[in-house]
Amino acid sequence: MTRVWTLLLLYPVCTILGQSLRSLTVNDWWEKSGFYQIYPRSFKDSNGDGIGDLNGITQKLQYLKSLGIKAFWLSPIYKSPMTDFGYDIADFRDIQPEYGTMEDFENLVKEAKRLELKVILDFVPNHSSDEHEWFVKSENRESGYDDYYVWHDGVPGRNSCQNDPPNNWVENFYGSAWKWSEKRRQYYLHQFHYKQPDLNYRNAKVVEEMKNVMRFWLDKGVNGFRIDAVNWLFEDSSFRDEPISGNSKDPFVYEYLDHIYTQNLPETTDMVYQWRVVMDEYKLEHGGDTRVIMTEAWTDLSTLKTYFQDENGRQGSQMPFNFQLILRLNNTSNKASDFKTVIDSWLDTVPNGHAPNWVLGNHDRRRVASRMGGEQWVDIMEMIQLSIPGVSVTYQGEEIGMTDYELTWAETVDPAACLRPQEVFQQYTRDPARTPFQWDSSSHAGFTNYSKPWLPVSTSYETVNVEVEQRAEWSHLKVFNALMQLRESKDFQNCHYTTAVLGNNVFAILRSGPDIGKSEVFVTVVNLSNETSTANVVQLIDQYKMLKVDKLSVAVQSVLSKRSKGDQLNASGIELHPYEGLVLRSATSTMFARLYLTITLMLMTIKIM
Repeated sequence: MTRVWTLLLLYPVCTILGQSLRSLTVNDWWEKSGFYQIYPRSFKDSNGDGIGDLNGITQKLQYLKSLGIKAFWLSPIYKSPMTDFGYDIADFRDIQPEYGTMEDFENLVKEAKRLELKVILDFVPNHSSDEHEWFVKSENRESGYDDYYVWHDGVPGRNSCQNDPPNNWVENFYGSAWKWSEKRRQYYLHQFHYKQPDLNYRNAKVVEEMKNVMRFWLDKGVNGFRIDAVNWLFEDSSFRDEPISGNSKDPFVYEYLDHIYTQNLPETTDMVYQWRVVMDEYKLEHGGDTRVIMTEAWTDLSTLKTYFQDENGRQGSQMPFNFQLILRLNNTSNKASDFKTVIDSWLDTVPNGHAPNWVLGNHDRRRVASRMGGEQWVDIMEMIQLSIPGVSVTYQGEEIGMTDYELTWAETVDPAACLRPQEVFQQYTRDPARTPFQWDSSSHAGFTNYSKPWLPVSTSYETVNVEVEQRAEWSHLKVFNALMQLRESKDFQNCHYTTAVLGNNVFAILRSGPDIGKSEVFVTVVNLSNETSTANVVQLIDQYKMLKVDKLSVAVQSVLSKRSKGDQLNASGIELHPYEGLVLRSATSTMFARLYLTITLMLMTIKIM
């Protein structure tokens, strides 16, 4: 009986697999999840000191649950001098006192599990703080720690008392990547701030030490890690000068060099594969759901592809972060053809058997509405991100349409900006995307009751906040909620799909459930221009032999749309107003699906008889 049922359900798919549709089947929890990034310092202050903390996050976990989020990752919460606001870690196994205690963290994990939310920690392996015990011992040449970091004598120069730096490498912020230690009489490498010395991954003890850090937090109940700055892990062991890129005349800016000896070395992906083994072994030993790895590497697609797996099938990161929507789409690159090119290039990169992921923003880049050119883009970008099959990653505030708040030089605290000349700091500052989360219209947006939060609250908070948007008849938040609910549909998770440009200005995502020609059809159409455009999706549906429809029903509409949920539209001529976005579904699919199931059961009964 089971065998007959399987053949009946799979046959329609098998007959048309030759068509140029992509397909995705999800099985593991993370493959069908929406992830949410929390920047703890700016999320919610529970104790009135102007700084977000762990208890504030715990208080707001129900909000994440209401969004349909399945997992959240926390930017660093470890003990730190806060030179780079947590990315300079003084103890990988302790909590920064500003954020709370280990008990507070354990309570957060406990509450998350009660709400069936997964907890992902930011793992920062490339460097520590110069105040970390390891660095102090290494600088003192203490046995066992002598080469925990990357040290070099330097090269003879004009100064007879101190050698020159070993080469021309520059840090990611501004200036030389080498800092002289008078105590050790050597230089140490820091690819970020000089208070963030690079760990030496050519030392097996360091490798094992960091694996044990992972195991420590896995024992605390976390479900995986987002691994920071992974492509900086290894550098050329011969310390050769990097070639000049020609992209800048300033020899101290990062863009001045082509970083062929400090980024994307082959050893990096092997380290990721080793970390994957740690995750998989932990599951085998302790049970439970899959522990996941999400990797941050701002690099080319061919390199990113290697993070998934090697040529022998050795597994690496489940989610090498896809930053293409951030890197290649903006207010000057926003045509329908641009969207198709960018999205398809990532889909072509993801190996078979792996789920794609889609990242719209994070704490290091301008918010999506500001980057794309205005509030009209909020729903469009969310519709695209949440309509494409795969994993979504949402940065806090994107769901309500938060925009960047431009700080003055005096207000700026980000070291990436403060280390630059004042006249160019706004090109590099990350503070505008890190301003406090906007909960309501009260003082400081409900983030804190302290007189001065650590960063100023955006002036938009009185109208752009959770409380206002929850009460509104329709809002960016409600669009986000509706899209997340739609993603719970099995036909939305296991599907066949494609992207298309309709006319000059409309970008479309077409998808069907597993049984093409019988499963429900979803069509997302967004008008990317400030003029009315008409889209004919009948030809697109017919081209891929999907369920024939004359009309489509509105499932989700953007805030700028004049349509309502359930409105029936003629599929051959959908008129879209400027910057209008719609997610449509086949109007008769429910009835058809029930009829198909009835006929299938009848055939099974006959077979049994």
